[in-house]
Order: sequence, then structure tokens, then C-alpha cells
Amino acid sequence: MHMNIMKRIFKGRKKFIVIGILIILLGLTGWRIFAGKDKNPQFQTTPVGKGMIISSVSASGQFLSVNVMSATTKASGIIKKVYVKDSDQVKKGDKILEIDLDLQGKQKNASAWVSYLSAKNSLASAQAALYSSDAQMWAAHQTFMNDAVSRSLAPEDPTYIQQNDNWLAAEAKYKNQQQAIAQFKANVNNNWLNYIQTSPIITAPTNGVVTSLVFAEGMSIGTLDTGNTTSNQKVVTIKTEGMPIVSVNLSEIDVSRVETGKKATLILDSIPEKTFTGKVVGIDRIGQTNSGVTQYPAIIQLDSSADQILPNMAATANIILERKDNVLLVPSSVVQNRDGQGYVETLVDGQSQSVPVETGLFSDTQTEIISGLKEGDLVIKGTTSLIDSSSRSPSSGGSPFGGGVGGMIKMAH
Repeated sequence: MHMNIMKRIFKGRKKFIVIGILIILLGLTGWRIFAGKDKNPQFQTTPVGKGMIISSVSASGQFLSVNVMSATTKASGIIKKVYVKDSDQVKKGDKILEIDLDLQGKQKNASAWVSYLSAKNSLASAQAALYSSDAQMWAAHQTFMNDAVSRSLAPEDPTYIQQNDNWLAAEAKYKNQQQAIAQFKANVNNNWLNYIQTSPIITAPTNGVVTSLVFAEGMSIGTLDTGNTTSNQKVVTIKTEGMPIVSVNLSEIDVSRVETGKKATLILDSIPEKTFTGKVVGIDRIGQTNSGVTQYPAIIQLDSSADQILPNMAATANIILERKDNVLLVPSSVVQNRDGQGYVETLVDGQSQSVPVETGLFSDTQTEIISGLKEGDLVIKGTTSLIDSSSRSPSSGGSPFGGGVGGMIKMAH
């Protein structure tokens, strides 16, 4: 009887063990099927569409000091009177300010006046000498014509040779004196300008608008010196009419793509809310190398101006190379290059296919497709797949069932 009871218990346990093994096998099979399904990649796609693309080059730089002229002085002393203020319209010759000269200032001004008078006297003497040379030239010419020519002397006759040489020498002297006159006139002009630079009255050098005036009555100007200095001190800037100009630096890759006449849009760091337009008017294709990096300056002239634009302000320019409308576009990130051939991964019937394409213009974010795709085709941006955690080796420290959903997703681009 005892043996019968033991046999029944053993048979019951055997059934439970078999059932448990079956449950475990079914669970593992289901998990593998579920995991196998999740390992199929989930594609991220975007349709091929049509639109406008602008190919451009970005470059940074700063505004140049253009359309401005400075009024300078070599005088020294105390500001006696200021006749203008910033933003005033002035004409050439209008008074800007007046200086009460100190001793050195008076000495320089007086010395400049003496030099100017001396230059004028030298010019007058040269002009008088010119008249004498002119008279001598025509006298020699008349003698030659009346004597040698009228007597029909042969060119090899000594009288003919002498009188002809006298005439040619007098003519050369007259022409040399004419050159001397031009030199003396330039010297007079130079001494006059130097006198103006030492004058107590400073005037506008051109028509325009007063800017950068930083002097007021009672301020000192210039420095005490021995009177030999040639340095100028800027008093005021006169802004003339004209469009601002900015210089930007192109890289070695971009300089060959940019040509003069190309349109550009510019943004200033100091005026971020406004966009200016302009065009490329010049390119330095020799370039400048600094620390092993070569940059090529390009000059862009704006189509309009603004009072806020000042010299040396920073600016960023986008130079437009080419523009196309109604073309096929894909994200630039999906285009791959293999041995000079472009490829794009497309989704067809749930499967990934690599398609060769011909590309055209490209921007920072988009690329034009000339052939290989049509509007509406789905291009693959990336895939989402489940990592097969069961294939991990024991040394990796992972369990057969993974480490949670958050650690099981990866993005492949």
C-alpha cells in the first residue's frame, strides 16, 4: 500500500515537470518570435518634393571706412570756438572750429606762411625766366630762317648747322623751363596746404554730414613740441554721399565659386533685425595667409545705407551663387557619395533600395535632384531597430532579456 502511494506521487510530480518544461519552451519560442519581429527596422522617411533652392556662400567681415573724409590739423592750442555739431550739413570751406594757438602753434603757422611766400616768389622768378626763354627761342628761330634757310644753305654747311643748333637749344631750354614752372606750381600748392594745416581756423574739406566731432570749447588740441612734427590730428569726419562697403573673407573652397556681380544679403551684428542687400564688386584672388590659413577678401557694396552703419562694424554676408524654382528637393543628409556617384536610400514596398541619383544645386539643408527620383518617392532619413540583447556574451554583463526598453532602441543614419 505504501508503495502504491509513492508511485502515485511520483507520477503526479512527473506531470508537473513536463508541463513546466512545455510552458518554458513555449515562452522562449514566443519571445524569440516577438524579438525577431521587433528587430525588423522601422524606417524614418520623407517624401521627395518640389520647391525653390538657393545656393549661397556665407562669409564674415567688417565695414570699411568709405565715403568719409577727415578734417585734420597740425595746430596746437585751446579750442576757442566750435561752429558745428554732429549730423550738421556742411559745404566745402565751412568753418568747423577755431583754435587759440599756443607758442609752438604760432611758430609753425608763421613758418608755414614764410615757406608759402618763398614758393610763390620762386614761381614768379621761374615764370619770368620762361618769358626770356620764349623770346630767345623765337629769336634763334628767326635767325635760322632769315640766314641759313633764305640763303639755301646745304644741311652740311657750318652756318646752317650752327644756326639750326642754336634754335633747337633755345627750344629745349624753353620746354625745360615749362617743366620747372609745373614743379614750382606744385611746390606753391604744397606749401599752401601745409599753411592751412597749421592755421587756427579748421574748415570742412568737402560737402557732407559732420560725424565723430569730439572737441568742445576750452579743450586743448595738439601737443607741445619743437615745431618739427609732421603728424596730423583728426578733428572731425565728414560723411559724403555713397553706399557702404563691406569686406568679407572667402575660404579656399568658396573663392572659385564667387564672381563679381553676384547678389548678396547682409546682416549686421549691431542691427540684427534688418537685412541689407548688395553685390560683389571685387575679389582679391591672391589672398592673405595667416597661421597656415589662406583667406580671399571680397568687396561687397550695399544697395542702400543707414545711419546706424559705422566703419569697422561686423557683418555676415550670404553671397547668392544660383537660384532655381520648382525643382526636386531632398534633405542634403540623405545623399551619399560612393566613388563620385550619388546615392539615396528609398523605401519601396517596405524595403530599402539604394538608388543612384544625379544632383544639382545644394544649400545647407537641401539638395536638388536632377534625375533618379520623382516627386512623392519616399527617401529614408534613418532607421529605428531593436538591438538583439540575447546575442550578448556573458562577459558583457547583460541578461538574456535585455536591460529595459530605454536601452534597446538605437538610431542608425
